[in-house]
Amino acid sequence: MLLNIVRLRYADPPTFLDTTQVIAGYSVSKSVSGGFYAYPATAVGNYLFGTGTMSMGESPTFTYQPVTGQQYAENVVRPISPTVIMPLSLGGLPIDTLLRLTAQSIDGLSNVRGLGAGPFGGGSVRFYLLLHDLRQLQVAGAMTIRITTDPVTPTDSKKNGGKSDSNGGGPGPERSYLVLTSTSESNLLAIQAEVRRLLHLDPTAEEAEIVYGPYPKHPGQIAILTRSMLAMLTQLAYEVEVPEGDIKAGRTPPTIGQVGIENRPEVVIHSSKEEPDGPYAAVSYHNAWFWISDRDFQSKLAFTMVQVLAALAATNHTGGAVVTIPAG
Repeated sequence: MLLNIVRLRYADPPTFLDTTQVIAGYSVSKSVSGGFYAYPATAVGNYLFGTGTMSMGESPTFTYQPVTGQQYAENVVRPISPTVIMPLSLGGLPIDTLLRLTAQSIDGLSNVRGLGAGPFGGGSVRFYLLLHDLRQLQVAGAMTIRITTDPVTPTDSKKNGGKSDSNGGGPGPERSYLVLTSTSESNLLAIQAEVRRLLHLDPTAEEAEIVYGPYPKHPGQIAILTRSMLAMLTQLAYEVEVPEGDIKAGRTPPTIGQVGIENRPEVVIHSSKEEPDGPYAAVSYHNAWFWISDRDFQSKLAFTMVQVLAALAATNHTGGAVVTIPAG
């Protein structure tokens, strides 16, 4: 994952592999030998002797399947649905980090877009103010995500071109809602009011449906334009710390700066000529080392979230070439 981020920074194609099989191989060998010497051939203390040895080995086999074709389109290029992303915040993952990684825009408020949008990527300060407010509400328990499966109604059937399930009705698609829970604390009430204002919600709204898109189609909705895995990794690549010589030589463009209240990337990736000592993750690329510090908890958490999102995005698995690499 880290290597793909660095490759994208240098405009090199990334490689995506699915681990389809892991075979653990173990080997154990033992040997024992012994004997005796008859008197008077040797000293009395050496009448008997013996030796023994034991060795153990492990040689696991990993089977990888390259992600190509339709599988690549589904798992890497297609945006991840907000319905898949938002429930992750219910498990305690910071909602601001989650949305900084996955959301390109929320109700028209833009996240950093990339190198073509200027030195700061065209991001909106109000986008980060919204994430800051949502995180405060999440920590205080004044906000949550509600997941529901509403029954299919005749109206929904017409919207879907007259299609319905075999029972003439039943559970519809999974939907997620942002819920602003009741609170009596004035500071939390003020933050909830600011969130409603930024999201263009009714001042008394207690929840709003989360939908995919740049703008909501109906009142009471929150539109999130989500990123694909490829777009997510590309955005992280724009923020990688790279050697100054590579920028001057034209091998890679300058690093994107931070917007507004943000003072650091979600995943801080350092670079150096020497191999780092005890990093969380490190790769060698073009005579330089790129690494994440083991002492940077925020970067480690965000990088772990990227890997979780990659697993959630893998909705399509098809047959293909299989590479088996024995290790050990």
